Parts: sequence; structure tokens; C-alpha cells
Amino acid sequence: MKILVTGGLGFIGSHTVVELQKKGFEVVIIDDCSNASENVLKGITAITGITPHFEKIDLKEREKVQSFFKKYKDIAGVIHFAASKAVGESVEKPLLYYENNIGTLVYLLKELSHQQRSCFIFSSSCTVYGQADNMPITEDAPVKPAESPYGNTKQIGEEIIRDTCRVTPNLNAIALRYFNPMGAHPSTEIGELPIGVPQNLVPFITQTGVGLREQLSVFGDDYPTEDGTCIRDYIYVVDLAIAHVKALQRLLKGENTDNYEVFNLGTGKGSSVLEVIESFERVSGQKLNYKIVDRRPGDIVKAYADTTRANEVLGWKSQYTLDQAMKSAWDWERKIRN
Repeated sequence: MKILVTGGLGFIGSHTVVELQKKGFEVVIIDDCSNASENVLKGITAITGITPHFEKIDLKEREKVQSFFKKYKDIAGVIHFAASKAVGESVEKPLLYYENNIGTLVYLLKELSHQQRSCFIFSSSCTVYGQADNMPITEDAPVKPAESPYGNTKQIGEEIIRDTCRVTPNLNAIALRYFNPMGAHPSTEIGELPIGVPQNLVPFITQTGVGLREQLSVFGDDYPTEDGTCIRDYIYVVDLAIAHVKALQRLLKGENTDNYEVFNLGTGKGSSVLEVIESFERVSGQKLNYKIVDRRPGDIVKAYADTTRANEVLGWKSQYTLDQAMKSAWDWERKIRN
């Protein structure tokens, strides 16, 4: 079966392409390379022995999206990663996020709604829960007003998909709300490689550890947590990629009980910023240069997942510990800087 992966050269997308190819799927990647490199194709090929099809397309250009689906008439499913994803940047550039994350989704769904049968996996986020009232967070937790434009685009995206599925019987979709992806493929052929200054904690830690960044800023130590820093659920990217394949297979086999379903993806364990730093220091054997600074707009106090539904319904469970995931990130960082 031929599967479209949008944003397939990105961090999570590239790891998902690898897992899809390992399961025998034929993959077509769309990416505009705004936050990724075509060199990632070489890494995917090195791991799997297969080079996926690649189309360099900006999904904001609707005519090109339409042309793509005329060229590839036999797409069996779509996994949609292509989106801007940094909380801080979204606060500063909200219109960029609304255009890129919402408009592109609409264009894709318009094309899929014309097909006889479509399977759609949406890259959503735990940010839809805002600051949840209870931990761990279940899928039944209320979706709260977003703390950032990025989070709002995920909420709106889910609403668009839900509304479209309601009136489009041939469209089956799963939204995967995942927590904080980290790490790199154990081969060190692909990993997280942000363009410019990293917006996520772990690559900033490893870049600081390798000397590329002078110092890591920890945004606030006065939160109501045990050590005063924010708590998140850090999940290994390969575990996450495998979950996307399982969700896709569920739709392709017609095992879904509704044509729109939602699953949390995480480890079920929360780790504070300082605990993540300590993990790096354990696996690297070196101290990290960091300082405490003021809080950052848009950050919530804590978020970690209840993964019962994904465990029982998808038959999926995270396998890697924080230290194992951190070691893979550190191995990747050292390799690409040599």
C-alpha cells in the first residue's frame, strides 16, 4: 500500500517513514524543507535499504496539493506531520502558525474527501488539554482554551477533522495526542536536527553539551512542582513512530469503532526539566552548563499521559526509558558534530 507522509523529512516523520517501510508500505514524502533537509532521505535509505518517493511541495499552495493527488491516485492513507511546532515562536508569530497549520490541513482533507476511502492520521498534541485538572491526563480530559497559538492550531485541527468525518463516511481518522518526543534512531542515521536555535528542550541540552550552545536556559524554578521546574512526559521517537504505524493499520483493517478516534501517546511518567538535565549528565558523564531564568509565556506546569487506551486498543506501549532515549539523542548529536 502507498502511504503519504507529509513532513516526512522532519523529526517524527522520518522515523515513522522508517517504521512504515519496515512493515512493507510504499512511502511518498511531501516536505517543503523549511525545517528539514533532503539529506534525511539518505539516512532513511541507509536504515531500510529503500529510498522513499519524495515531492518537495509547500502544502500552503493548494494547486500543488491538487496536482499531487492527480499524480498519485492510489494513496491508501495519509499521516500528516507537516506543521510549525514551536510554542514560543507561535506566541510571537500567530498568523504564520494559523496559515501553515490550519490551511494545509484543509487542503489535504478536501482532496481526501473526494476519494472512495481515505485513512488519515493526524499529528496532534497534549497541548490541547492546556493545564489539565488531573494527572495523568486521559483522552476524556476536557480540551481547555489553548495556552499558545500552536496549541490552538492543534485544537482547531482536531475540530476540523471531527467535523469533516461527521459528514464524510469514506474518511476515517485518528488523532494522536502525543507528549514530548525525544531521541534519535539507534543507527544514528536520523535524529532531531532543528534548523537554527532549537525550540525543544532535549536538542538544546545536547547542543549545549557538545559545545554548540554556550548555556541552557531553564525557564522558571518557581512552579508548583517538586523541584520548581515544569514537568513533561518524554517519549522516545521510535516508540512514537511505531504507534503511528499501528494507528494506520487499525484504520486500514477497518478495526476502528468510530470514523474519528483519539489516542494519547506518552510513557505515563512525568519528568521535570531538572530531571531531564540529570538524565543527560548520567548518560554523557559530563555536567551541563545551565541557568535559571524567568518563566516563558505559554508554558504549562505539568503534563503527562494516561496511555491505557493506546495500550489496550492499539496494542502499543512505550519501551524506552528516559535515559535510553537521552543516550540515543546524545549519540546522534556527537555523530553529526564530528
